[in-house]
Amino acid sequence: MLEDRMAADRSIAPKIGQQPGPQTPPAPWPSEYPQGYAVVDVETTGLARDDRIISAAVYQLDAQGEVQDHWYTLVNPQRDPGPVWIHGLTSAVLADAPLFPEIVPELSQRLEDRVLVAHNAMFDWSMIAREYARAAATAPVRQRLCTIALSKELRLPLPNHKLESLAAHYGVVQERAHHALDDARVLAEAFRPSLRRAAREKLRLPLLSCQPLTEWSDSPAPRQHSSATSYRPTSWRPSRKRPACPYPNPGRYETGGRLVQGMRVAFSGDTSVDRELLEDRAIEAGLHVATSLSRLTSLLVTNDPDARTSKTAKARTFGTVVIDEAAFMQLLQDVEPATPAAQAPASG
Repeated sequence: MLEDRMAADRSIAPKIGQQPGPQTPPAPWPSEYPQGYAVVDVETTGLARDDRIISAAVYQLDAQGEVQDHWYTLVNPQRDPGPVWIHGLTSAVLADAPLFPEIVPELSQRLEDRVLVAHNAMFDWSMIAREYARAAATAPVRQRLCTIALSKELRLPLPNHKLESLAAHYGVVQERAHHALDDARVLAEAFRPSLRRAAREKLRLPLLSCQPLTEWSDSPAPRQHSSATSYRPTSWRPSRKRPACPYPNPGRYETGGRLVQGMRVAFSGDTSVDRELLEDRAIEAGLHVATSLSRLTSLLVTNDPDARTSKTAKARTFGTVVIDEAAFMQLLQDVEPATPAAQAPASG
C-alpha cells in the first residue's frame, strides 16, 4: 500500500540530477562526519503538542550526500486535518491512509543509524518523537541536523531562511511546496552541496542530540482561544481577528529562562513554518502576539537579527531579547503557566 502511494507521487519526485558546483566529493572526507542521513519532511495538523502527522517523506542519503532511496506515505490523524489550504490534505484524502503505528516499522527502518536532517529540524523531530511515544515505540534517532543552522554556519547569502530560498541558491526547482515528498526531495538536493562545502571547509556540522520520548498522555494542551484558532476542513482560512490575551504581561524574557504566559512576542521577517500557524501556536500557549515592538515587548523572534527593520532596530534600542524561530519553537514546548493571581482577566 505504501509503495502504491509512493508510485502515485513519482510525478512530484523527479530523479535528483547534477547540481551546480563541484560534484566530486572532497578528499579526504572528514572522518568524524556521519555515515548516513535521513532527510525528512512531515506535514501536520498544526504546531501544538497534540497535533498529528498527516504525511511523511524520507530520502536516505549516504555519507557524502548521494541519494540511496526515498519513501512517502499519508497518515490518518484520526482528527481534523488542520490547515488544508497549506498542505492540501482533506479528511477524505486521509480516510484510507494507515495510522501512524502502522508505518512505524517502515519509518524506523529508514531512520535507523542515520542523522535526521530537516529544515527546522527541531519541529520535525518533535512531531516524530511524539507520534512514536503515542504508538508506544521509540524513534531510532540519536542526532539531528537543521539545514537552517547549517546555512548559517556556511554563511550562505540567503534573503531569508525559507526552504524555497535555500533551493533557489542551489538551483533546485521546487515543484509542489508543502507536499512532504517534494519538500524532502528539494531539501535532499540542497543538502548535498551544503554538506560537501562544509566538508571542503572542514566545518564542524551543527549536530544536536535527540532524546526520544518514553511516555505520552493524549490529553490535549490547553487551547485558550479555540474559537479563533480552530481549523475547519471546509474553511479557507481561520479568522485572523484574535481575542485579547487573558494574562497580564509578566515582563521581559530572560535569556536561558522559560517563556511565561502573558509575555508579549513580536515576529519579524520570514519564518520556515507558516507564520499564521506559528502565531496560533504562541497564542494557544498563552502568549500575547504583538504586531509592533515597544518597551513592553518581552521577546522578538526573527531569523535575521541583522536585518535593518524597525522591529530589530527597536529591539536593540530597548534591549529586547532576540531569538530565532528554532529556539522559539523549542521554548514553546515548555511555557510556564501564569501565576494564579494573574489568571483572572484584568478589569477595565
